[in-house]
Amino acid sequence: MLPPRLVRRFVLAPLAVVIAVAVVVLSPLLAAVTVVFGLVGHARPGRMRGTRLLYFTLIWLAAETAALFMCLGLWVASGFGGRLRTEPYQSRHYAIMRWFLDLLYNAATRTFGVRVEVDEPELTAEERLARLARPVIVLSRHAGPGDSFLLVRQLLTVYGRRPRVVMKATMQLDPGLDVMANRLPNVFISRRRTGEKTFIEQIERLARGLDPTGALVIFPEGGNWTPGRWRRGIQRLERLGRRDLAARAREMPNVLAPRTGGALAAITACPEADVIFVAHAGLDRLVSVGDVWRSVPMDQVVRAKWWRVPYDEVPRSVDHEAQVQWLYDWWERIDTWITENRPGDAAAPATPPATPSATPPDETTATAALDM
Repeated sequence: MLPPRLVRRFVLAPLAVVIAVAVVVLSPLLAAVTVVFGLVGHARPGRMRGTRLLYFTLIWLAAETAALFMCLGLWVASGFGGRLRTEPYQSRHYAIMRWFLDLLYNAATRTFGVRVEVDEPELTAEERLARLARPVIVLSRHAGPGDSFLLVRQLLTVYGRRPRVVMKATMQLDPGLDVMANRLPNVFISRRRTGEKTFIEQIERLARGLDPTGALVIFPEGGNWTPGRWRRGIQRLERLGRRDLAARAREMPNVLAPRTGGALAAITACPEADVIFVAHAGLDRLVSVGDVWRSVPMDQVVRAKWWRVPYDEVPRSVDHEAQVQWLYDWWERIDTWITENRPGDAAAPATPPATPSATPPDETTATAALDM
């Protein structure tokens, strides 16, 4: 269960600063220990997993501590929080977020040997200006460590957008993200506590408030890809009586079956928004902490593909079922792209374990239908 906000502000945030200072003070000793263990473990020259992870941890903790103090300064300057929701202070918080993500991105690419390549259509200067005159709704697959940070950083730094992100409530356990994200128009979702109806209403409110430079980011899969989640997603569709969608989901081994309720609600709530679909491949087979540890340094390319659907080509006027099928069509396209573009040794995706025999479907309720 997530601690109350006061506990997070007056306990977790100061604790994060204390931990950061302690790690910095002890970093020479910790570095020596990681080198010794690396030598004992016969680590290959240049690999040194522990040293690389320690370096990145130091950068992360230092950046988070700096961001917390900057946010504290803005809170005081805003009249102890009285003007935090005004435009000047919203801009300053987005600037802090951009600085923080740029720093982590540069540190991660150097430390872990990762290079990010984004494939998108070439645009003229006029086309880029025209596109910045409309908001966007970004629907991305969710897999691998840090993919959400890479996506938000791309929107902030490269495209000059102001992202609004739909995140899991547990993300607030990170003090820096907790403070920054709660001062900006984002939503933290806990389905168990808020329920599907409230979840949809929160997304609709975010979408209605988008300005021309806004970007609403949703991960329709609801979590990172794992074999267990892949199977459970198919079983959920079968219980809802949607064997047709379950059959389509079985043919998409690289992605989870999308939960369409939030995505379609956002598209309806902001009729002037273009819709962007995002696929990526390269880190998606790093499912467990052990996978991440064994892969360091990664020394590979992370490929991403962005498709943009203009607002007047998005099927907003059709019925709900046609919209669901449209979203699944796009998810099939994403799955195919991943199969064709996963770099290196992961080019052939592992086939997820077969799903067990379907259980008799439950009656489909109105709430469940929103969550397909």
